[in-house]
Amino acid sequence: QVQLVESGGGLVQPGGSLTLSCAASRSDSVIDAAGWYRQAPGKQREWVADIASEGRTRVSDSVQGRFTISRDNAKSTVYLRMNSLKLEDTAVYYCNAVVVHPGSRVGYWGQGIQVTVSS
Repeated sequence: QVQLVESGGGLVQPGGSLTLSCAASRSDSVIDAAGWYRQAPGKQREWVADIASEGRTRVSDSVQGRFTISRDNAKSTVYLRMNSLKLEDTAVYYCNAVVVHPGSRVGYWGQGIQVTVSS
């Protein structure tokens, strides 16, 4: 059983920065395509950014110029660097990734990690 393990969330002031990480729990697993989503209280989950296996990236208009998605294939980890954070970025952030390991290629969701932007 593979899990996506997210880390890096927390409380930050407006204008601050955080970097979220998403890694596969099994050492023999490789993250293929991956993305970040978020869900604010009372709102639907929304797409934030994604990255293809070859490195092509996309980000939503709401975070364009502030958030960057990247990957370290050697560590099978995907990152979301969040700069110039705003109050409205407060949400639970979820990693979604296609994980490849021997004999299997499956999409998974992480458990979610809280990001709170508050003064």
